[in-house]
Amino acid sequence: MGEQGGKNVDHPNLTGAWEPVCDELDVADLRVTGDLPETLVGTYIRNGPNPAFEPLVDYHIFDGDGMLHAVEFADGRARYRNRWVENAGLAAERREGKALFGGLAEFRMPEPHIAEEVGMLKNTANTHVVRHADRVFALLEAAKPIEVDLACNTIGEYDFGGALKGAMTAHPKIDPRTGEMVFFGYSPFPPYVRVHVADAAGRLTRSVDVDLPAPIMMHDFAVSSNHIVLFNLPAVFDLNAMLSGRPGIRWEPSNGSRIGVMDRRNLDAPVYWFELDTFWMFHILNAYDDGDDAVIVEGCRTDRLNASFGEDEPVTARPPMLHRWRLDVRTGTVTETALDDRAGDFPRVNDDFACSAARYGYVANSSKWQGEEVAFNGFVKHDLVAGTSHVYTYGDDVASGEAAFAPDPARAGQEDGGWLVNFVFDRSDGSSSLVIVDAQALIEVARVHMPRRVPLGFHGNWFGAN
Repeated sequence: MGEQGGKNVDHPNLTGAWEPVCDELDVADLRVTGDLPETLVGTYIRNGPNPAFEPLVDYHIFDGDGMLHAVEFADGRARYRNRWVENAGLAAERREGKALFGGLAEFRMPEPHIAEEVGMLKNTANTHVVRHADRVFALLEAAKPIEVDLACNTIGEYDFGGALKGAMTAHPKIDPRTGEMVFFGYSPFPPYVRVHVADAAGRLTRSVDVDLPAPIMMHDFAVSSNHIVLFNLPAVFDLNAMLSGRPGIRWEPSNGSRIGVMDRRNLDAPVYWFELDTFWMFHILNAYDDGDDAVIVEGCRTDRLNASFGEDEPVTARPPMLHRWRLDVRTGTVTETALDDRAGDFPRVNDDFACSAARYGYVANSSKWQGEEVAFNGFVKHDLVAGTSHVYTYGDDVASGEAAFAPDPARAGQEDGGWLVNFVFDRSDGSSSLVIVDAQALIEVARVHMPRRVPLGFHGNWFGAN
């Protein structure tokens, strides 16, 4: 990416730990401190924004081109790769040699020939990477998934054989017991939300429209064995504002804050809505059933949208903290409980225990949370049954991200039997490492030294070889 100009000089999400890299590497036999576990065999891939060109407008962290950073473990060795997620918009920009699209903070209609070729928006696929039914998807919640492989090569946009209409969330839920993938898509046009189910073979088997009073941004949702839980919160689309170059998402408390519960066994049944005091939540930890009629959801709650979209006078939100909701559709009651008073986000569980009552949760921990300036430097391991927690810190002058769980085949059946893998940036020398922490003992077992700085990013997953 070239030198930033105008509004993007010294932009916090284009400098320091977030500064984009400009090339793609493939480096084998990485240097390792400590001992790689013999049973750690597979690939860790993390997605994130990495603009290939100087942004056309005021940059937003959600705008950057998707880039996958992967570390493959095999035969006691580690190998690093990084690749942009290829898409039609990026191909057009490479051809023209410059950025062609606006962003979330400042929408710009592309030139007519570009809009005809690509559309109004670029599918950056920069948020998450998941695997289902032997396909791997790079995801952006405003577009269709882009299929990639474990070597980070792009295969192409995927629509489930033409069955998927509209976008796919970046946070689908895969039920480890049924093999189903449940997901949703939202749109600024009716129907504002559509819920989908793909079976264990990857076939899209159900799509159901959900009636909402206004178009909203819904980043995440929850799935238990018997329920699907939607969050209708006051981050509302304003198409007129967007088309005039102003922020297209606004915080509108009058829209209300509602949690909707769907019967996963009968998607045609009405959604049961619970009214709550105004709040916002980006990320879910997990959900599980409490009897036939109640569902418990855990996620990181704050009081208002904690991401600005170019407002003249953005209002600072409180830091998100881990909360629990119990939603009973028989009695119509909802209870909300704070599980932690420490700032945290990017919550994860061992995905083999998702959609059921997982005991352990791992939440990225921040030593500094001032408005949107967030610096994770570790995680908190929560014992959700005992109500206890332990903090793990990667170091003092470091920046880390989301810790993904890599199950240990030798400890199968033990929920915390595995490792937490996370890219860590050392500000003192500008280096990056993939740090592997035993999830039971909470000790570092190995550190894989990257051949280059790996920018901070969003979400990732462990893809076991088996």
